[in-house]
Amino acid sequence: MPLTFRLATPADYETLEMLVIDAFGPITWYRTADERFGPLNGRDWRARWETRFARIFETQIVLVGEEGGEVVAIATGTYDAESRLGYVDLLGVAVAHQRKGYGRQMLRGMLEHLKELGAEHAHLECLTTNERGNELYRSEGFEEVARSIRWFIRIP
Repeated sequence: MPLTFRLATPADYETLEMLVIDAFGPITWYRTADERFGPLNGRDWRARWETRFARIFETQIVLVGEEGGEVVAIATGTYDAESRLGYVDLLGVAVAHQRKGYGRQMLRGMLEHLKELGAEHAHLECLTTNERGNELYRSEGFEEVARSIRWFIRIP
């Protein structure tokens, strides 16, 4: 079923925050860091995601995907007018609605929004272990240009 898109409002914040935390829980490197090092200063991965999401909501484009009036997906990003480059930061689908093509629709919706702002290229990052995400991006024509490694250490 096709999604409808709109910009998020403050009334969406709580719903979107939970959607993102639930959707990213199985794949986030924040969780991996906790498994190896424990919560950072008493703040577990969920608390750190909440902090990250608060900043995103304040500083980024937050696009909501709805199906039948229910919020089922989110994409966030920014746009650099000087380079005409759009950045897709988060792409998430509510756990109960995954595997229905909503991630693809949401990605296309964000790319269209960025294009309307003037973007000629788009950039996103995805963990190498997120096989479903990487397959989606490849199938939508994204090309891998680099890989990076997240290093972590407990400072003695």
